[in-house]
Amino acid sequence: MLSACAVPSGPRYSGEVMDPYEKQNRGVHKFNLAVDRSLFRPASKGYVTIVPDFMVTSFSSFAANFQEPGNAVNAVLQGNPKRAGTAVGRFLVNTIVGFGGLGDPASELGLMPDPTDFGETMHVWGVPEGAYVELPFFGPSTQRDSVGLLVDFFTNPLGPAGGTRAQNTGRVSYVVDKMGSRGRYSDTVDDILYNSADSYAQARIIYLQNRRFELAGENGQTYSDPYEDLYGDTSADPYADSSTDPYAATSTDPYEDPYAE
Repeated sequence: MLSACAVPSGPRYSGEVMDPYEKQNRGVHKFNLAVDRSLFRPASKGYVTIVPDFMVTSFSSFAANFQEPGNAVNAVLQGNPKRAGTAVGRFLVNTIVGFGGLGDPASELGLMPDPTDFGETMHVWGVPEGAYVELPFFGPSTQRDSVGLLVDFFTNPLGPAGGTRAQNTGRVSYVVDKMGSRGRYSDTVDDILYNSADSYAQARIIYLQNRRFELAGENGQTYSDPYEDLYGDTSADPYADSSTDPYAATSTDPYEDPYAE
């Protein structure tokens, strides 16, 4: 976490992976695998097996509602008042009409969820991505997103950092939400973590690809080939001249009078 405070310039190309702490990261990854295998994975699978699906969805909505004040704060810092208004509106509607956030009537009213975080805020401010890091318990991240996670942890008015009843509820709802996600997508996560030849590299590239796409938007380019256009268009005919007909000299009639005008 301390190394994340010194954010380097980041990769030169959008598709490049910057991982100078790979040795340490792999050690953390091994620790996270042990925690997941012995604790989080069985607890999550048991949770989604015992608890009805609609209740898992409600608990996830409740946790997401706790994040809306933080979304509003980050939207303001990003200079996006519309996004901030959506977050405030969703929080009020879902808290009042949706039984404290267990339901999501705001989406039915057209206020669709648009989560954000301080990592995205720093991206908007132009802070580079920095090196890839894997955090204990939290998993894949970058130096920029690690700082963002720390800031969000302490600045969300209803976040899990404090000791009030609401903040303690936020802490519990966060863990329950992660358990729901882990249990619902257990097969996919297991394939990545336990069936891959190199689960560390697999998790790293999936995280970076998804995060860069998320920040760039649908029209953004998250990956680029550093060798693209290095040698020009290799499929083009180097002898072609668009201003002349290459077959003009061979298009004459062999029986035509060579002495005719």
